[in-house]
Amino acid sequence: MAHWLGYLVSIKCSNNVSYQGEIVAATNSVISLNKSFCNGIPCSNQNEPVKIRAEDIVDLKLIDKQSTSPQQSSIVTIAKPLAKKASQRSQSLSESANKPGNYSGPHGRSKPIEIEQKPNFNDNFFKNGTPNKKDKNIKGKWTKGWKDEECFGSPCVEEISQDFDFEKNLALFNKQAIWDQLNSNNQKPDIIKQAEARRPTKYRHDENIIASGPVTYRQIQVPKQDYCEYVSDEGLIIPCISRTLRSKLFECVDKAGLNWERRIELMGRAATEISIQLLGGGHRLNPHNFHQWPTVVVLCGPNRQGAMGINTARQLASHGVRTIVYWIPTSNKDVERELSLFQLTKCPVVTNINDLPTTSDLIILALCDEPDDAKSYVELSNWTNKNRAPVLALDPPSAGMPNFNPKFSLLPVLPLSHSSSNGKLYLCNLGIPQSIFKEVGIKYKSPFGPKFVIPLYPKNN
Repeated sequence: MAHWLGYLVSIKCSNNVSYQGEIVAATNSVISLNKSFCNGIPCSNQNEPVKIRAEDIVDLKLIDKQSTSPQQSSIVTIAKPLAKKASQRSQSLSESANKPGNYSGPHGRSKPIEIEQKPNFNDNFFKNGTPNKKDKNIKGKWTKGWKDEECFGSPCVEEISQDFDFEKNLALFNKQAIWDQLNSNNQKPDIIKQAEARRPTKYRHDENIIASGPVTYRQIQVPKQDYCEYVSDEGLIIPCISRTLRSKLFECVDKAGLNWERRIELMGRAATEISIQLLGGGHRLNPHNFHQWPTVVVLCGPNRQGAMGINTARQLASHGVRTIVYWIPTSNKDVERELSLFQLTKCPVVTNINDLPTTSDLIILALCDEPDDAKSYVELSNWTNKNRAPVLALDPPSAGMPNFNPKFSLLPVLPLSHSSSNGKLYLCNLGIPQSIFKEVGIKYKSPFGPKFVIPLYPKNN
């Protein structure tokens, strides 16, 4: 079979793979191809021939035989073929085949190789690679395929040997000299500069053209300032009041009709707002996030703070939060009234510490009142410290609670001088009229603005 050597052949294999190349060796069982292409893509190792077994061949088509003595010499420079359209693949194949010389001999009219299939050469199989009359006018044209070759034909394995030095390149550009040249060319006479200086200022759509007076940061003044002061996010100064002045303020509020039940409801609403923010807000309380629904434990004492905690638990339950109330049995009417309302939510109420969950997302402390002198609850404090959940205290004693370390504290109206053990302080607006503050000697202007709850920060002298 030596007379088949040098022929260009296209072979279709049984595994839907096509090979094209030049026959360099042929036996009854194996054909070896040089300069081979696999499915129109050059094989990775062009130095070694591709060997194809006879039982794997489905169809075999002879294309032409390369001539050992070319009739005319021509030099064609092409880029490395890439995996693109079928027409471009076949064009790259014919150009690669035409590189050594021209074709010679008839188109597949010789005796075929004695394998399984007869050669069935089709003149139109590689019509883009076979020279014809129509291709004569294409040589001088810039086709889309050549544009792709020029743009994307570079090898992908090249690596940059040296990093680009941006600082060195930037130092070559003298920006100051350019700016000096521009300023020297655009110099204006002094008369024009003075006229432009007297031109009225143009305001943007979001600028205020009405001059406002100076901002007064001390809008609240108390009769006797002997305690520390706090500031809000806007820088407003909020002074502390004494326990006596606070009691006198609440007495005037009760006489005006804003009784304790209304204040409990407002404090519960503010505590609910802070709790939802601490739990994650809308990201946590989402119907698609039911697999990690939050759990809140409220520890309530036998006093008005306990009634405030139960009210907060009821409002949290109305938002769908799992709430568990631990309460100390008492005959306090405020606590019993709020507890009867909370029991309608069907949420659990426990009196034994062992019934509390081992883990929770938030703990609300409503145990101690200011006149209680901070009663000690050792078992509850031990359970709280083991739980490691953030703790929110509702109107805690100013000196703090023994063995409890709340991270946040919610205060009504005006703060007392609180210890740092009460954590970050928040102030709640109870909607007390300004005339009531004036009645107890407090010059008051609301620091809340658009918010219902504002954070407080210690004022640094």
